[in-house]
Amino acid sequence: MRQRQLCKAVVPAWAKLTVSLRVTGVRADGYHLIDAEMVTLDVADVVTIEPAHTTHIEVLDAAGRPAPVGEPGDNLAVRAARLAGVEARIRIEKHIPPGAGLGGGSADAAAVLRWAGYTDIPGAAQLGSDVPFCLAGGRARVRGIGERIESLPFVAQTFTLLTPPFGCDTPSVYQAWDELGGPTGPNGNDLEPAALAVHPGLVEFRDQLAAHSGRTPRLAGSGSTWFVEGAFPGEGFVVARTVAAAPLT
Repeated sequence: MRQRQLCKAVVPAWAKLTVSLRVTGVRADGYHLIDAEMVTLDVADVVTIEPAHTTHIEVLDAAGRPAPVGEPGDNLAVRAARLAGVEARIRIEKHIPPGAGLGGGSADAAAVLRWAGYTDIPGAAQLGSDVPFCLAGGRARVRGIGERIESLPFVAQTFTLLTPPFGCDTPSVYQAWDELGGPTGPNGNDLEPAALAVHPGLVEFRDQLAAHSGRTPRLAGSGSTWFVEGAFPGEGFVVARTVAAAPLT
């Protein structure tokens, strides 16, 4: 591992919201090509990182209880440290719901890359399609398999989110999109029909947010979060605001 002058730091891992998503094709290797608009939200995991002789990870849920990590070597934050060529002790306090389409694991990985001084945005796609945007942050047009990031001017926006108590498996949603013949989705999200086919229970939460806000909800990427623009506070609803990109150093 190459040596870096790194110190202990607490790094926010900001959520991402996919405001619109078009599926523009499928590569020969099966990866889907997208053309999407993504923004950074002020909902964040808290990642504490410090140099170590061997990489170790600890994950806590929003209540501060130990959360499952799975195989440590498969964790995105651990893989991010490996990609950056560092060893670190990583502690993640989760506030972004898993499987919600808000890029929680990708945000954690991007936080580790930022701490390590890794600035290769296309290279971050080795970890996953959402990691490049989470590393760049702000507001951007995202194309290819997620590695092509075109920064857009920051716009101050407020969104109300409703996340069901279950997640959506992204590969299953893309598979359903293929099986449905590649539909064009409503509200600018081609994956919405496929997500509803895989998880019919999403309808209940879509309708709940519609009734609460009086607006037509949109699905965040492959789900499971629904969102509308504007602030509509209430129990179970999260009001989030956009965050401008911070320079990569």
